[in-house]
Amino acid sequence: MDEKLLNELIEYLKNLHHVHASQLPSLDLYMDQVTGFMEEHLAPMRRYAEDKALTKTMINNYAKNKILPPPAGKRYSKNHMLILLFIYYYKSMLSLSDIATILRPLNENYFNSRKKPQLKDIYEEIFSYANVEMQNVMEDVKARYEKAQSSFSEKDPSFQELSEEERQELRIFFYLSLLAFDVYLKKQLMEKIVDEMAGKQEKTAGKRKKK
Repeated sequence: MDEKLLNELIEYLKNLHHVHASQLPSLDLYMDQVTGFMEEHLAPMRRYAEDKALTKTMINNYAKNKILPPPAGKRYSKNHMLILLFIYYYKSMLSLSDIATILRPLNENYFNSRKKPQLKDIYEEIFSYANVEMQNVMEDVKARYEKAQSSFSEKDPSFQELSEEERQELRIFFYLSLLAFDVYLKKQLMEKIVDEMAGKQEKTAGKRKKK
């Protein structure tokens, strides 16, 4: 594990950018236009070139599960696009049912509202911190790299017999594990918050039925 790997990771992070609300079309779009826009603007996020950021099946599934409000006359508005972007950013970490819980307040209170704040305002407020968070992640990635580099030391009797190749392999595994600890713990926190949200939403729905 050498300095080249760290530099490649930092450069990769620098190329990851969120979609700005100002980039969204002002006119409503048909399904093919929606998927085309997402493919163009989310391309840097794809792990493999053949991966699709968003498909017709995915969009229909989101609408079926009431995560995405239905289109008006087969056309999707800017607010539809914003919800789809939130779904995209969350879906690698949480289940669709969790995402539905998270987005329910947005869909119910802001999707069709003409008052301030608009859904666009909420999106922009959240992503106004993106650059700061990216810098924090880069610093964290560097710090964990340094920890990994000092692991499995030849000075430790347990690891003196390792070949250099074996030592480097274990250091990469160590580095991956450090990154995984952070992701795992934060995912646990996210799920706990979502569960609390779901419980409150169920109580609110129960009160509405009684009325």
